[in-house]
Amino acid sequence: MNILQIASLLIVMAAVFGVINYFFLKLPQAIGILIVALAASFVAMGIDLAYPALGIADTLRGVVLGIDFSDALLDGMLGLLLFAGALHVKLDELRAQAWVVLLMATIGVGLSVAVVGFGFSFMTGMPLLIALVFGAIVSPTDPVAVLGVLREANLRKSLETQIAGESLFNDGVAYVVFLVLVGLAFTGGDSHGTHGEESALMGAATLFVQEAFGGALLGGILGWLTFRVMRRIDDYTLEVLITLALAFGGYELAIWLHVSAPIMAVVAGLMIGHVGMKYGMSEVTRDYVDAFWKLVDEILNAVLFLLIGIEVFAVAFDMTYASAGLYGLALALLARLAAVSIPIMILRPFRDFGSDVIPIMTWGGLKGGISVALALSLPDSEWKPMILTVTYAIVVFSIIVQGLTIAPLAKKLGREPELPG
Repeated sequence: MNILQIASLLIVMAAVFGVINYFFLKLPQAIGILIVALAASFVAMGIDLAYPALGIADTLRGVVLGIDFSDALLDGMLGLLLFAGALHVKLDELRAQAWVVLLMATIGVGLSVAVVGFGFSFMTGMPLLIALVFGAIVSPTDPVAVLGVLREANLRKSLETQIAGESLFNDGVAYVVFLVLVGLAFTGGDSHGTHGEESALMGAATLFVQEAFGGALLGGILGWLTFRVMRRIDDYTLEVLITLALAFGGYELAIWLHVSAPIMAVVAGLMIGHVGMKYGMSEVTRDYVDAFWKLVDEILNAVLFLLIGIEVFAVAFDMTYASAGLYGLALALLARLAAVSIPIMILRPFRDFGSDVIPIMTWGGLKGGISVALALSLPDSEWKPMILTVTYAIVVFSIIVQGLTIAPLAKKLGREPELPG
């Protein structure tokens, strides 16, 4: 199948599954589509077991494997999704929560990677470096899943901004950590002696700085240049096209320059969403740009959750990994608790936090397509099947169980009043 046929198939399936959810399940759209896709996948597998001569599962598996999920998300959809998410986060509100977001997206990610990595290595016997790679895979909270759930949870604005801002930045940071650890785990092992180890660590540190800070700098520059062009134009169709060019072109330029494309997309989106909309667009243009990117966000969100649901055909499930899946799920939740609570403990002497912040941010830190894509992108090794299976189980549990219960949890804890920053 060519790319147009694949895109057409995915859009049709997302629409059909969305209609089924709308009339029968009545769940939040993305979660409903994921559940219907999973159900359809398991039904197809059941039919194949009962009537193997039909070859349904093999046919569907061939179609799914023909879609490179990792490339489709990391090199395609992710830039648009992050740009759209950042575009609708108000910079003034984010600035008020800057320290919370910064610590959770840096110290929090590091703590999460360490908790999962050391714990999973101890419980399964996996080599520590590879277990830390797994920690980097399941540490990012997926902004697509998180932002979709926030619309249903009706949280107070400060808490919503904390969760949204952190989810937008921590996946970019975790992706950089993932690249560094993969380099050490799968290619750094050829170095011998102290000098080789020092060289590998220095290369990893250099890569981290280049990716993270380079991505932020590129996003700021491209966002500013785009704003300077747009303020001289009063044509909403052209300005929508320019923002689309920024999201697409900037992401691909970041990949070419070997800097963090996700961080570039977030920074550029924040720049256009704040400076560009406030000073560079007419009211008509703002309305069209806002509506266009909300529509892009919803459509790609639906397609992404569909892909997660049908990606079950690409995961070689083995019941011998069941215990590892339980360990991984418990560690992922424990790591998320550490990633949230320790930064908040650091900041408590300087600002007030509601009693609901830690439980809601912990349970609301949903995993999603980014984790699956990172797991699929791993080099082949004896540990990859276990990592892929456990990652998929964590993501499905996170989206379905945590995603459907975060809003009731928020209501049960009570919607506390806004606290001074």
